[in-house]
Amino acid sequence: MADLFFYGTLCHVPLLERVLGRSGISLQPATLPDHAVFWAEGEGFPLLAPAPGQQATGLLARELSPEDEARLRFYEGGFAFGDKQVTVQTAQGPACANVFFPEPGRWATGAPWNLADWQARWAAINMRAAEEIMAWYGRFTLDQIARNFTPIGIHATAWVSARSRPADPDRDVTRDVEVVDHRRAYLSFFGMEEIELRFRRHDGSMSAVLNRGMINVGEAVVVLPYDPVLDRVLLVEQFRAPVFMAGDRAPWVWEPVAGLVDPGETPETSAHREAEEEAGLSLRRLEPAGGVYSSTGSSNEFLNLFIGIADLSGQPNGGGGLDHEGEDIRSAILSYDALMDGVDRHLYRDMPLVTCALWLARHRERLRNQG
Repeated sequence: MADLFFYGTLCHVPLLERVLGRSGISLQPATLPDHAVFWAEGEGFPLLAPAPGQQATGLLARELSPEDEARLRFYEGGFAFGDKQVTVQTAQGPACANVFFPEPGRWATGAPWNLADWQARWAAINMRAAEEIMAWYGRFTLDQIARNFTPIGIHATAWVSARSRPADPDRDVTRDVEVVDHRRAYLSFFGMEEIELRFRRHDGSMSAVLNRGMINVGEAVVVLPYDPVLDRVLLVEQFRAPVFMAGDRAPWVWEPVAGLVDPGETPETSAHREAEEEAGLSLRRLEPAGGVYSSTGSSNEFLNLFIGIADLSGQPNGGGGLDHEGEDIRSAILSYDALMDGVDRHLYRDMPLVTCALWLARHRERLRNQG
């Protein structure tokens, strides 16, 4: 049996219980002398670092089982944390315990960390991410779960965002949907989940048990850059593996700027970031053009659509994208009339591009008057 000192996110007891898969954990307040807890710079979790004269507050978990330890190492392994033995102070005196330390040099130290601040901004996302991480316990190695931590965070962010949207005023999913079984079948760049469920039919009866699947993509942003003074738009073209995999012989596709919403980002922040990354473009402002699911029968991908008001006068046709994400992107600037001619002649095969172009057609006069 082992004793562990928790100083950060695992002091949020519901998260600790989710990781361990049980409740009834023996916990008591404790401090670690000559250490302090800081935010990892630019991240949503804390670091423990030496700090002479200070003390890190936390919780001491007593007599954890080998299974508890294994589950904790699996969860913390995704954050590149290792453990070492320390002496902590409790109301009953000093006690030896293990503590998870960050991998040296992996993250920069930020501002002092505060549990309440983390709970307000990150707890819901971390709780959802922990559910997916621990679903792979016993199925993935530490290296495998660490490689997939980014998509897991994106999935969790999208789920929390979806839960914040208005509920159906005429139906209650806790009453009108019955989940029989839910499985996570695959995880890599995207995920695949399977479910068996019943739902309430329009006549009031419950359906038969149905087996369905979902591609777990996450929440995304789509931005069509538009210059209302020049009456021009910017499009980007890139190779799309799913189009190639579908058998299409033209897998290079013209699209708006687009990308997934990262953990901790708002859709607006993501839209500005993606415009800079994919087209080297600074947007003046965003015009919301809708929020839609891209394919309700197969995917959870939710698209935040924007028209990005920009100055395209000095914007050359060129390339963009991030090498570490395997992106190879070129951009082109064309007139509004050329864009709509392409829509009318069915030249464009990207649904978000056509949707944004049609929204622009309805609001172009107002945007041009606003400048």
